[in-house]
Amino acid sequence: MFTEEIDQWWRRGPQYRLSGRSPGALTFEPRAGGRLFETYETASGPQLMQFGLIKVWDPPTRLVFAWRNANFASGESTEVEVLFEPSANGTRVTLHHRGWASLRAGHPARHGLEGAAVSRMIGLWWGELLTSLREHSSRSP
Repeated sequence: MFTEEIDQWWRRGPQYRLSGRSPGALTFEPRAGGRLFETYETASGPQLMQFGLIKVWDPPTRLVFAWRNANFASGESTEVEVLFEPSANGTRVTLHHRGWASLRAGHPARHGLEGAAVSRMIGLWWGELLTSLREHSSRSP
């Protein structure tokens, strides 16, 4: 569900997608070396933005990918690790987003924040996305 249905649960809007609220699609290529990317239409035609490159593809327990915001310079990336563990109520999803300290102070992805404030901002952002995943999973058969 996390990877195959990402376009269904990942929130829309400019905070989450380059396409904003416009139609677009998020896709995981299901393999190590695969991409996480968004396709969307602009006035100049179709666009593709790669956000991630899969480092570890180990379903159903673990996914690790390099993450790049649209405003990252060449060579800049962070790392997202997602763990999936069976639980009494379904599946526990644990997400770690590391590497923010490697981005220079004042980097646009920090939105003017530093230290713990950056971690809090990223945690809240992923919290909203994982809430969408939880809501999507409760609607699925």
